[in-house]
This record gives sequence, C-alpha cells and structure tokens, in this order.
Amino acid sequence: MKINVLGVAILALGLTACIANIADPQTLALGKQIAFERSKGNCLACHQIADGEQPGNLGQPLIGIASKYQDKQQLRHLIWDATQHNPETTMPPFGRNKILTEADLDSVVEYLWSL
Repeated sequence: MKINVLGVAILALGLTACIANIADPQTLALGKQIAFERSKGNCLACHQIADGEQPGNLGQPLIGIASKYQDKQQLRHLIWDATQHNPETTMPPFGRNKILTEADLDSVVEYLWSL
C-alpha cells in the first residue's frame, strides 16, 4: 500500500511539472502572430513553420524545437542574438536590436517551443 501511495504522489508531481511547462493558449497564439508578422518576428522569411504560407528555406524548419535545445532559455538566447552562437549567421539579433520586446520574445519562445 505504501508503494502505491508513493507512486501516485510521484506521478502527480510529474504531471504537475509537465502541465506547468505548457504555455497558455493566448500566449501561444500571440507568439505565433508575432513569429508570422513581417514587421516583427518574420520567421517565415527564412523558416518553414506549420501553417505558414510561402516559407523561406535559409534556416532550419521550425519543428521539434524542444528536442533541439536544452531548454527554453537556450532558445531565447539564440533568438535574442544568434551572432553569439554563429558570427556568420544571417539571422537578425531580434532582442539585441530591439526588433522584439522582451514580452514579444517570451511569447515567440513559448510558441516555437510548442512546435
């Protein structure tokens, strides 16, 4: 009996952690809007994204993002200033050049992480 109670408690903690890591639908929708917007993220200029029309092919397709990066912070850092990872990149430093606000950047990261 003790093992079952302990197992249920561990499972509940794990599910809670998973649920806490999922962004709310409004944040995801805003992140997608910013990522697709030409005057903001404009991710489609270089990347393929599900539901995106006329995507570019300079950058990697944006799928399975959570499996490509250690955590959201690593992805955020890359979007903030990709030149820190690759000085030859053509990706604009969205945060450093203030193309995206901090809030915009957070929403885009949440959206991309969900892909």
